[in-house]
Amino acid sequence: MNDYYFVSDLHLGYGSREFNKEKEDIFLRFLDDIKEKAKEIFIVGDLFDFWIEYREVVPKGHFRLLNKIYELTAKGIRITYFAGNHDFWKGNYFKEEFGIEIVNEPVVREINGRKFYISHGDGLAYKDTGYRFVRKILRNRVCQFLYSWLHPDIGIWLAKKTSSRSRDYTSTKNYTERDGMRDFAKKKISEGFDYVILGHRHFPVLEKYGNGFYINLGDWIRNYSYCRLNSEGIKLIKYFDLIKQQYLNISEGEIKAKVE
Repeated sequence: MNDYYFVSDLHLGYGSREFNKEKEDIFLRFLDDIKEKAKEIFIVGDLFDFWIEYREVVPKGHFRLLNKIYELTAKGIRITYFAGNHDFWKGNYFKEEFGIEIVNEPVVREINGRKFYISHGDGLAYKDTGYRFVRKILRNRVCQFLYSWLHPDIGIWLAKKTSSRSRDYTSTKNYTERDGMRDFAKKKISEGFDYVILGHRHFPVLEKYGNGFYINLGDWIRNYSYCRLNSEGIKLIKYFDLIKQQYLNISEGEIKAKVE
């Protein structure tokens, strides 16, 4: 168990029941494929398309995935789960059921002698100015307390509607080459980080700048991409080809680095 895996933006709960089942099937197969090799799995935000957690109520569904997460943590695999912009509203459920602490801030870690900066990445794009203002409201404890007084059926329904609009906007947004996230990654690399790993953008990116790499993990709506780190180095890989409807091996799915 020496491999580290990074994945983000599954948005489980988005789309039809059939689409969600297929996406969850693919992700569960992925987790089964890596469970004998994984030392740690980083879920870098937006595992769910929305997550509103009440004191005694959590959104229904996702039983198979939650059971798989329990299986992985019981095997001793560490899971680091970042709060994304769709699933940030969590209480104690993941900690009490799975022993997983929810990460609300960027993480700086040294892994295999390399320095990592890991964050979901929401709010870093230049075009995210409006969202940064909304985020302060959504994450305000007073606002969350007041929202919690809504009946769960109403609160979760509102969250689902809002989340759907936000995700559709993110998925189709043109970030351009100077999207803010790249510039942020370049800045962190100039500060001495070897790898800057972000999500949120829904488009897989592996780019080398100077002595470091910027990696955007893509998503599991269109790209089914993930990042793997082990003694051989780091790779960004597509696990499943949505067009051909087939699983890929590493040589087929590996995304080559763009060097600047």
